[in-house]
Amino acid sequence: MFLTQTVPRQREIIEVVLRNGWDYMRRLLTGGKADEPQLPTPAVLKNILVDLGPVYVKLGQLLSTRPDLLSASYIEELSTLQDEVPPVPWTEIEILLRQQLKSPLEQTFRTINPVPVAAGSIAQTHRATLTDGREVALKVQRPGIDITVAQDIALIQGIADLVARTDFGKTYEIKSIAEEFTKALEAELDFTREAGYTDQLRQNLSHSRWFDPQQIVVAQIYWELTTEKLMVMEWLEGVPILTANFSNNNGKDPVTERKAITSLLFRAFFQQLYIDGFFHADPHPGNLFYLQDGRVALLDCGMVGRLDPRTQQILTEMLLAIVDLDAQRCAQLTLQLADSSQPVILARLENDYDRMLRKYLNVNLSQINFSHVIYEILQVARNNKIRLPSNMGLYAKTLANLEGLARGFNPELNFIDEIQPLLTDLFRRQLVGANPLRSLLRTALDLKSLSLQSPRQIELLLDRVTSETLQWNLSLRGLDGVRRTMDDAANRLSFSILVGSLIMGAAIISNHAQTTQLSFLSSVLFAAASLLGLWLILSILRSGRLK
Repeated sequence: MFLTQTVPRQREIIEVVLRNGWDYMRRLLTGGKADEPQLPTPAVLKNILVDLGPVYVKLGQLLSTRPDLLSASYIEELSTLQDEVPPVPWTEIEILLRQQLKSPLEQTFRTINPVPVAAGSIAQTHRATLTDGREVALKVQRPGIDITVAQDIALIQGIADLVARTDFGKTYEIKSIAEEFTKALEAELDFTREAGYTDQLRQNLSHSRWFDPQQIVVAQIYWELTTEKLMVMEWLEGVPILTANFSNNNGKDPVTERKAITSLLFRAFFQQLYIDGFFHADPHPGNLFYLQDGRVALLDCGMVGRLDPRTQQILTEMLLAIVDLDAQRCAQLTLQLADSSQPVILARLENDYDRMLRKYLNVNLSQINFSHVIYEILQVARNNKIRLPSNMGLYAKTLANLEGLARGFNPELNFIDEIQPLLTDLFRRQLVGANPLRSLLRTALDLKSLSLQSPRQIELLLDRVTSETLQWNLSLRGLDGVRRTMDDAANRLSFSILVGSLIMGAAIISNHAQTTQLSFLSSVLFAAASLLGLWLILSILRSGRLK
């Protein structure tokens, strides 16, 4: 049904694809011989998504968070996608504002700047002043964008269902990408969800043992004015952090100030990733502002990620394994993260990691790009057909953005110096917990419970052994092939014995035959032995296992 409803859009997509010269699609549509389908080159894919419009730009931005699916060249190219579009005229925005507000516009705002400070594919932002004098930012959804998004989502899902049936679709997990994209885009259309993310991040960063919470800011949400299509939040006066000028910063040394802000950012994001398990997943330069009062603001919480405690622990150990260049440990941790139970050749995985990490043996740790190493680890996992959770892509992308931003902001950055004290504290917390006394008491209770239960469990085990009721359930993988091979060998051996027996019986009867009936029986036995023998020889030759 979706194909008939979106024919004009399909035609437009084909025109865009052909205009950008994707050779595979060109050969397919012109009747030429098409090889196994491949993705367009990174530059071509980016141009196609830009030409298709805002929804597909969002799709490209989502794909840029999946280094577990795409190679580094695609991630780098798609990461440059921006969804800035011409702003919607103020007359249309004003109509939507009046529809969303409970009170008249004039009774809610003293002034509103009709010229937006930013315009994206989903929304645009205006500066305003409430009647009580508070400065606010209005994030207003573009009128009619929900209808456009619904149409494009239906088309993308329909195409994904078709492509998912091919080997190409299975290799690139097209259907799961489409489902993830659909959920992410629908979430972006509901501003109350982004407002909730903003509030949660603001609360999480309001206390910390690693940094001064007063030095980092997340905008306050005005819930009484916020709806699904309008988000009203505190206005934060500042500039993008990479354009900040520290030369006239109240007499502070610019170099010292940059180092302090770098440490603040690393500590704030490491707390989000490895302690809170809820993190801002898009820390690019446009979302980090340096405020006039010297604080750092974290903006746009539309894209967030989550990590459960087990995954946090594995990823912490993975960082340490990277620092130690421990290929074996990297392989073990990757398998612990795996999202599927498909068999993996551990030796091959370890060898791949060893070859990858060997490049860094003689490199100073301060010069290693750790986010690039993490991308390579995800690439090795993908090459070994290991499916990792989708949040690994957001995790890797967040670290890459953070490290890239920090190196651009502070060229003297030493990654190891920044993370070493944080890793030390993380491992201490994993060993004894945030509250050592509570951890000690919990351990004591566990030991007490174990000491009370162990004698009874040992008694039950001995009873089952002596009464011969103990059963062992073993499940060994890879034995089906061995079993089939043994069955085939046993069958052929049985037929060989049968053929030999028939020949021997026929020979004995032939030597002692004194009647016509015995001679006929001997001939029948020889014929049967010959047919069975011929069938046995043909089956062995067809199996290809003659040697």
